[in-house]
Amino acid sequence: MLIGVFSGFRSYEFIFLGNITILLQFMDTLLKTHNKLDFLHPLHGYGEKLGIFSSSKIQSHELKSGSKKSSLKMVTSNAVKASKGALLELVPETRKENLEFELPMYDPSKGLVVDLAVVGGGPAGLAVAQQVSEAGLSVCSIDPSPKLIWPNNYGVWVDEFEAMDLLDCLDTTWSGAVVYINENSKKDLDRPYGRVNRKQLKSKMMQKCILNGVKFHQAKVIKVIHEETKSLLICNDGVTIQAAVVLDATGFSRCLVQYDKPYNPGYQVAYGIVAEVEEHPFDINKMVFMDWRDSHLNNNKKLKERNSRIPTFLYAMPFSSDRIFLEETSLVARPGLPMEDIQERMEARLRHLGIKVRSIGEDEYCVIPMGGPLPVLPQRVVGIGGTAGMVHPSTGYMVARTLAAAPIVANSIVKYLGGDKDLSSFSGNAISEEVWKDLWPIERRRQREFFCFGMDILLKLDLEGTRRFFNAFFDLEPRYWHGFLSSRLFLPDLIFFGLSLFSHASNTSRIEIMAKGTLPLVNMINNLVKDRD
Repeated sequence: MLIGVFSGFRSYEFIFLGNITILLQFMDTLLKTHNKLDFLHPLHGYGEKLGIFSSSKIQSHELKSGSKKSSLKMVTSNAVKASKGALLELVPETRKENLEFELPMYDPSKGLVVDLAVVGGGPAGLAVAQQVSEAGLSVCSIDPSPKLIWPNNYGVWVDEFEAMDLLDCLDTTWSGAVVYINENSKKDLDRPYGRVNRKQLKSKMMQKCILNGVKFHQAKVIKVIHEETKSLLICNDGVTIQAAVVLDATGFSRCLVQYDKPYNPGYQVAYGIVAEVEEHPFDINKMVFMDWRDSHLNNNKKLKERNSRIPTFLYAMPFSSDRIFLEETSLVARPGLPMEDIQERMEARLRHLGIKVRSIGEDEYCVIPMGGPLPVLPQRVVGIGGTAGMVHPSTGYMVARTLAAAPIVANSIVKYLGGDKDLSSFSGNAISEEVWKDLWPIERRRQREFFCFGMDILLKLDLEGTRRFFNAFFDLEPRYWHGFLSSRLFLPDLIFFGLSLFSHASNTSRIEIMAKGTLPLVNMINNLVKDRD
């Protein structure tokens, strides 16, 4: 069919379809495992999280290509008045906001072995702690600042949080989103979008943990010693906590989970502000998912040339006519763009749009590793979120995904530790192995391999190529782009997604995909063939 429609490019299509045929020939072998990912199905009440560039951003304030890095996000708040032309010179005072209720603390003097120790108090860690404790198992949550409200600005598709019964944790919603391809073209996305109320979400999860009997320990884990049936977590305050299962939910710091392959991901880098402005040009009923326009750089030749090679886009959430979240983002690059470069582009964009900032309530620096290898599978410490390689390699987001994966991890742990079972009869390694299998079944690993293939293509696209790509991407049937962004498509559907994207692409884009995507496609096929249960 493609050959008939695009007769002028038969040779390219034969090459592309030939490669796809190679992949399809392996399908009988590759697709014999049933989909065990129940958390994707509505009957379980959990949906996937967005993706591309709008959902959970796990953030960092350091950027060193190829290095092992801690992922931190620096958010500064307390509104600071702006003077003319001094937008990026504003440095709001740091403010750390904590929840205002007492936590039941872990008592090390009792020397008890808890069923689960969760290291890290982010959304993923608390979700697992909540659900394991609901089953009656003992849980200890370990975090240096357990009551600190998460600083991240999370944006999600409303349907994803609705599926998880978390609509009450959205403080602002928009009827849809818009993507600006260039000055003359835009896409209207008919899918409601929302911003997460971070305080409400954490309060809701913490309160459930407390009701379920979760204990908290305010410290940092510096070492873990494994024995046959338990592990010893040594904290920086000298306390040792004993646990049957250890869950690393520390994000990109990869505190406890081990990797055995070179770590060379792509990086998504962004700078964002929550600002009070005199006015802005955006519809307050739509959030701006991506704005690839570059007319704001017409008077800066060097900056425009840099943006043409490695483009950035604007992501914006207008809360009112004079309050807005603005974020300039580099989708993916290796090495990542310097933060100063992104800030300079953002300042030029705001000037061009006539956005005059009165004050900044928060500013944030984001560095998100994308792709790279999975951790050692299996291993004694269980992981979830960034530390377990769960970031979408093509998008950089994962909050809804990890919240949706929490029941898988929790159910697996409860399955092996629940009831009146004697812990001494179990092997810690055996339990962890089963949890890892449930978290990363072969269907998920194949899906991730395809997403890494997508990232490899995006890494090679300049501004015009990126525009052509997303012009075709958002012309797809909603089930395809929804599914891709929310990690709901698995390998068979992803192949048809790829064919559909190719058919919607312009002739120039098809040639570009063939030129830049053939080698990544071959690598993906090789990796799929090698990865067997």
